[in-house]
Amino acid sequence: MAAEPAIVTNDLRELTLHECIQKFREKLGSEAFCIGSGITLSDPSIVEALAPLVDFLWIDMEHSHLSFETVLTHLLAARACGTAALVRVRGSDLPSIKPLLDMGVDGIIVPQVRSAEEVRRIASMCRYAPLGERGYGPRRAADYGRDGGPEYMQRANAQLFVAVQVENRDALDELDAIAAVEGVDSLALGPYDLSIALGHPGELRHPEVFGTMQRVAAAARAAGKLMGTGVGTCAPDIQCLMELGIQWMQCGDDYGYMVGHLTQLVDHVRDLTIRGSR
Repeated sequence: MAAEPAIVTNDLRELTLHECIQKFREKLGSEAFCIGSGITLSDPSIVEALAPLVDFLWIDMEHSHLSFETVLTHLLAARACGTAALVRVRGSDLPSIKPLLDMGVDGIIVPQVRSAEEVRRIASMCRYAPLGERGYGPRRAADYGRDGGPEYMQRANAQLFVAVQVENRDALDELDAIAAVEGVDSLALGPYDLSIALGHPGELRHPEVFGTMQRVAAAARAAGKLMGTGVGTCAPDIQCLMELGIQWMQCGDDYGYMVGHLTQLVDHVRDLTIRGSR
């Protein structure tokens, strides 16, 4: 008799589908610092190249041309590398968030939130009942129908990482209430937008800006929430933010790494050329 075909069990596939965010959460839970890379370009080989170097990816839909289809290719590449993929969405509305949840994103980062009520709506749309009002239709998130039902919904509620960015005066006015919202895992600073809102563009060390960021970090700690941020590759800015007790930080992004490294390389080669001509 011919051997029966092997069956891939849900348990084995579940490990593959969810181990990236579990690893990220476990590292955060151990109080280890997590560093991430920003992704703004469309080629998934960029994720394949960068993901093994970092603890998470910050896939940016807010300030890039990335489509949902392109983000899906990045999610596939990130999962193949075993790296958590967080997507900064374009806004807090349902059409900006729901498709990403159903395609199995590990977490979302919502920019420019302005009120506790807005954050409560975000948390609700990200969690299934009884914790929220997320509609059921997870597709890839439920392993294309191999997973699903009450157990999947409970696991999705526990594993999805939800962060909201504090980067405007309206959010500061409701900071404690925003930090207290159930279903939100972390606050995240938008340091440059916040400095602009406070009237000191790019001056992260300005007393008002740094003091405000300290206040945000303190509110997160008081509410039992994590604290994250996105930032460029400027070493003084990174050090400034780390002094706040940041636990996860996106440092720079794909095109920035290329431009920055090539600038240094070209300057170095030109310097050698000038020396050689003397």
